Amino acid sequence: MNLEEVPILPRGVRCHYDDVRQTNLLLGPERVVMLSPVEFEILSRINGKRSIQDISTDLATIFSACYQTIQDDVYRYLSDLSDKRLVDFLSD
Repeated sequence: MNLEEVPILPRGVRCHYDDVRQTNLLLGPERVVMLSPVEFEILSRINGKRSIQDISTDLATIFSACYQTIQDDVYRYLSDLSDKRLVDFLSD
């Protein structure tokens, strides 16, 4: 995985707002993951067009945070989701 790769949610995986729990969830096959506000901000930017670098730049700008810190966090989070097969990456 590199910073130019474009993350996508695979078939059967989606974000959902749960009215009962009043929180955002990531729903996957036989999985439910409660999302923190930061995790939701990352996932809400996945659209099949934005690279990891684009998402990191956007978040660093919005939150006036250090780009390198944001990039490291986004990369680590998406790597973890990829290991769990909850995020894929478009291949050229």
